[in-house]
Amino acid sequence: MLHSQRSLSELPKMSAASQVERAVLVSSSDRETHSDYLLKHTEEEFNWLLKEEVHAVLKQLQEILKEASRRFSMPTPGLESQLKQENFILGSSTMDQVKGVLTLQGEALTQADINLKVAKSSQVLHFQFRDDKQWKLQQIQDARNHVNQALLLLSSRDDTYQFKTGAEVNKLMDAVMLQLTRARNRLTTPASLTLPELATSGLMKMFTPPMPGDVMVNFYINLSKLCLTVYQLHVLPPNTTKNFKPTGSSVLHNPGAMFTVFHSELNNNRFEVSHVHKVECVVPWLSDTLVFFTISLQLCQQLKDKVGWHHQGLRLKQRHFLQGYENSRVCSTEPLEMTPCFMGQCVVNSGVQVPSEVSESQTKAESQTLQDDDDNG
Repeated sequence: MLHSQRSLSELPKMSAASQVERAVLVSSSDRETHSDYLLKHTEEEFNWLLKEEVHAVLKQLQEILKEASRRFSMPTPGLESQLKQENFILGSSTMDQVKGVLTLQGEALTQADINLKVAKSSQVLHFQFRDDKQWKLQQIQDARNHVNQALLLLSSRDDTYQFKTGAEVNKLMDAVMLQLTRARNRLTTPASLTLPELATSGLMKMFTPPMPGDVMVNFYINLSKLCLTVYQLHVLPPNTTKNFKPTGSSVLHNPGAMFTVFHSELNNNRFEVSHVHKVECVVPWLSDTLVFFTISLQLCQQLKDKVGWHHQGLRLKQRHFLQGYENSRVCSTEPLEMTPCFMGQCVVNSGVQVPSEVSESQTKAESQTLQDDDDNG
């Protein structure tokens, strides 16, 4: 009889437990199936990105950089083996002390014709390159080399190559972006030189008639402009009382800059810059090249962002899938702990709350069945 009463009192708990177990198992199974679908779908998207879209971007980058590389070595129409020569007129809207015409062929200045009006006089000095001389613009040469290095990196991963991880794509993009950044910086950041370096450079020996000792010139690229700077100097007397402060390196030195040239031909004289003249001209294909660099860098960064976004999403879904799998294992293997029923409500310690309401007729029927079993026993 006691057994019958105990069984009757535990009936609501048993009925609620069976309902909760079924609800938790079904819910866990549904979550596992949905998580598995999302994970599989994300993995397929990521694999498609590595297999298809990455190679599409690499091909686009190659086309852009090949066009940029061709800008550095444009052939002469009808003479494909000879680089095209372009003449540029130098001038300034604010001064006319310096005028000139430069001939650019690829990375080399093959001719320079310069007229300099000497300050405080009407004398005009004329200089030009010797026929056997040409001046290499190191900035253009370096920029072209960096572009070719970027193309070499891209060509090492042709259409048959299969990227296996996002990190592999990012490593390639970082290497390409490094070369492109260096190429752009060579055109946008001219080298800083000291005045003694300019005075003793080989450029001073390329002109006919020879450049006088109180004049220096420098050629460089700044963005898409070809620039010429002319410095007029005067010699400081040995017994001068002026405070002598040698000037350091700079792209453009200002009037008043001082320096000493330790050279036998100049007798180790001290000089001061009296006048500075700068003239420039725009080189259209350098403008195109800088645009190509910008577009290529943007494509590289966009691909890195997309790979990172997909990779992060895949990791999150894998984490959620594993958490859901562990939760389903706990629910299916560990017994459910039930809190005492109160007013027909039962709370399951697994964290899932399921109503434990059982119909009165169902309870009476199951109670009668248990009672009959006890009587027969």
